[in-house]
Amino acid sequence: MTDKAETTGALTLAEAQAIVDRWINTVGVRYFSPLTNMAILAEEVGEVARVIARTDGEQSAKAGERLDLADELADTLWVLLAIANQHGIDMAGAFANNVEKKNVRDCKRHKQNKKITS
Repeated sequence: MTDKAETTGALTLAEAQAIVDRWINTVGVRYFSPLTNMAILAEEVGEVARVIARTDGEQSAKAGERLDLADELADTLWVLLAIANQHGIDMAGAFANNVEKKNVRDCKRHKQNKKITS
């Protein structure tokens, strides 16, 4: 499978994690330290915030500023998957567990929240 073929169409989280791992270990040489990846994740989330502040918020874009939310979200996902790989976390399983936790913990919480239902 070519890189282009791997990145078109629907991917599972496991496939995305494998693509990130393969790229890091070949093109990227090796994983950055977990601390460096955490700093990069914070930076990428800041870039998502910058785009949203300009597209949905009251800030205006600077001349020539690129506002590509999809690309910034993909950068964030990439680093998140890299961190998961470094820590041996199966994100598909972690996500399924997280959905279950929310279904149990929050099954009535939001429907009973007068701040969002009135």
